Amino acid sequence: MSWLQRLNQTRAELAERNFDPWQKKLEAAVRGVESISTVALLDLLRTPANTGTARRLAKVMRSIGFIPLKSRRLMPGGFRDTTIRGWARPFKRLENVN
Repeated sequence: MSWLQRLNQTRAELAERNFDPWQKKLEAAVRGVESISTVALLDLLRTPANTGTARRLAKVMRSIGFIPLKSRRLMPGGFRDTTIRGWARPFKRLENVN
């Protein structure tokens, strides 16, 4: 086996080890969604809301292109003390705007 073949094989093994099983489920859940709360995502995954699961969720959400946010709009009737944390797709810059 050549050196390049071993390098490619090692890269593939590392990518497989770093793959999180939540990723496919979350990608399917947020398809077509602009923003979603962390609580809703944890409910979808049926996991407890604690620091460990929130960090794992954050890693996966960042890897699929979402950014963290703190908003009042995600909560129906949100006002002052009702803020919620969640995830949103970033706005894309429009090019060639006159």
